[in-house]
Amino acid sequence: MAEMILPDIDLDGRVVIMTGADRGLGRAMSLGLAKKGARLVLASPVRDGLNAVAQEIAAIAGPDRARAVETDITDLDSCANCLKTAVDAFGVVHVLVNNARRLRRDADKPEAAGHLPFWAVDPVLYRETVEVNVAGTFFMSRTVAPYFIERGYGKIINLTTSLRNFYSLGQSPYGVTKAAIDSSTYIWARDLEGKGVTVNALLPGGACDNGDDNRPPELGRALLPADIMNPLLVWMCSARSDGATGTRFVGALWNNSLDPDQAAAGCLEDASIRGAGA
Repeated sequence: MAEMILPDIDLDGRVVIMTGADRGLGRAMSLGLAKKGARLVLASPVRDGLNAVAQEIAAIAGPDRARAVETDITDLDSCANCLKTAVDAFGVVHVLVNNARRLRRDADKPEAAGHLPFWAVDPVLYRETVEVNVAGTFFMSRTVAPYFIERGYGKIINLTTSLRNFYSLGQSPYGVTKAAIDSSTYIWARDLEGKGVTVNALLPGGACDNGDDNRPPELGRALLPADIMNPLLVWMCSARSDGATGTRFVGALWNNSLDPDQAAAGCLEDASIRGAGA
């Protein structure tokens, strides 16, 4: 599958914390940002995966462009260590991308195991999903927000999902947690008004081919590439997005033939509702 074409936006000097950076969408987004010059702080509990992604970034952008930080986003001390390490390494942080999430099933289970009726969901999985997806996203954002406020500048980008997952069959607890992330995005954006800090939600616009071996191919259904959000994310991490806050952006709607600002405007949720589909 062809690699997504990134917009002509230079992210040199930008520092981005990417949670869940050891695999899948987090890895793809980290590589995309590195290609445009950003420095990456790769956060995850999986040290080996982080080191592998850091090595990929070094091959793309040169040494000292990424720092792997073993991080448990459900632990406030670990979140604080991630921020401190980022600032110590690069002197500043501009963007937090809250990508880390608990999958809707255990890693060794097939895709169908994550689409059970709510009363059949493992209570432990339900609790862990809420703790990681909701509390963990809050903990990381709570950690960086005072830092951003003190600097008078910062961006929080929350990974969410298509609207249909908020109400479709068998989407508990995953859809429940992502609805909470959307609500958090809107509330935090209002809380941070006038402080130079923006909060937005980003979603692929469909199921992605993120290397999950337990997701079998479905007849007639093509998965989106793992890097589908990269062009839009580059724009969202740049100064060109400074005026955008409290909204949802859909990566699959990016039109690379347009100016980046026009392309981003076409990725707003209302544009998807009018016909492109989230």
